[in-house]
Amino acid sequence: MNALKMWLCGLLLALGVMAGAPAFAGDATTASGSPIARDFPPGLVIPDAARPGPHFDADKATQAYLDLLSPEQRKLSDAYFEGGYWLLLWDFLIGVAVAVLLLVSGISVRMRDFARRLTRRRWLGVAIYVALWMGLGFVLQLPWSYYEGFVREHQYGLSTQDVGGWLRDSLVDLAVGLVIGPPVLATLYAAVRKFGARWWVAGSIGAFALGLVMQMLAPVYLAPLFNDYKPLPDGQVRTAVLSLARANRIPTEHVVWFNASKQTTRVSANVSGFLGTTQVSLNDNLVNKTSLPEIRAVLGHEMGHYVLNHGLRLSIYFGLVFAFALFCTHRGLDAALARWGGRLKLEGRDDPAALPLAIIVLSAVFFLLTPLNNSITRQAEAEADAFGLNAAREPNGFAMAAMRLSTYRKLHPGPLEEIIFYDHPSGYTRVHNSMIWLAENQDNPTANAPVAAPLAPLKFDAKLNASPRKP
Repeated sequence: MNALKMWLCGLLLALGVMAGAPAFAGDATTASGSPIARDFPPGLVIPDAARPGPHFDADKATQAYLDLLSPEQRKLSDAYFEGGYWLLLWDFLIGVAVAVLLLVSGISVRMRDFARRLTRRRWLGVAIYVALWMGLGFVLQLPWSYYEGFVREHQYGLSTQDVGGWLRDSLVDLAVGLVIGPPVLATLYAAVRKFGARWWVAGSIGAFALGLVMQMLAPVYLAPLFNDYKPLPDGQVRTAVLSLARANRIPTEHVVWFNASKQTTRVSANVSGFLGTTQVSLNDNLVNKTSLPEIRAVLGHEMGHYVLNHGLRLSIYFGLVFAFALFCTHRGLDAALARWGGRLKLEGRDDPAALPLAIIVLSAVFFLLTPLNNSITRQAEAEADAFGLNAAREPNGFAMAAMRLSTYRKLHPGPLEEIIFYDHPSGYTRVHNSMIWLAENQDNPTANAPVAAPLAPLKFDAKLNASPRKP
């Protein structure tokens, strides 16, 4: 089967998956025929059972919050999240299929030979090959990427982009990869030639260093390629964020918001950077779709990541995981080359044409390590949850924020399901932990405060400074 036929089969497969996908969330209706609301309306909702009192019960309070999600919303959320389990498998299989296509068709070898004809410098030849490999891989996987990143997100009411916006972001992502990928992999192949069978050690050290550099540079240089970042205007949100930052020794006065609503309906925030690049970022959905207690709760969580040094700690943990994966890749690649290298015209582990074969092995290792990677991240997220509850002291705000996330994250998975597939604590776990905190802190003023009204919406103007908009 030639390359074109295999690619067309992949396209038909993606189209078949699309055809079998659920109806658009915007068209989904309840049994009575009324439309299903994807999101909760703005403003904090506190169920009666979640109010402090002598008979407060954390389990009953938790259930009262879970009941805010209608059966139809919960069914939609479960379908979206459980579908993601299959996406993990399909992403792996399609990536492997593309790599196999490049190997068995001889395309990989021809790209290597083409690069060699352009230059005699080995590192430059590798860089040229990597650029060709990334570009061709982007094209071959485009039908599946379109389904996964555009069609499916629209089907569940989570994307606000048109095709042009999605394609533009995809091309920007590819361009960033083409700037970073070729020199990084050219350096890795130089390490393969220099260190021989110990190349994976040098590669692991280099990957760890690159990860730290990217943590510092990404918020400043990469994130603005996809969204506009503007100073958050003066007001109660900025005041609350800066107060939390000062109280928790976050060394920044740089509080910004960005226009994520042009891409998604999700709410998010982060504290990113270090060594002078630290900033607190809120997306405009968080500012305009929630309430001040929820914003405080979310930012308390994000500041927990910073204060607890999760950036460095996770870099170390995942650096060790990556080292193990590279070691397995080294062993698996050598075995595969011994068996199929001659037939595929691959010259050895330092041959860039063997990169698709290395990617197959590396992808298989990371696919099998999914539960471990998710558990490492989930533990850090749980620590940040606990920090945020104590820092912001907004248990109902945190519970409500968790419920908003549960409109697209399965609310109450089984224990094994959470271990394997969840890189954050489940909505149930987060709400329950919030209510346990409230049970132990019933004198907390925020828990006895009136229900928080929605904030006055802000209008994001990419050309001017952000300015308030009348509700």
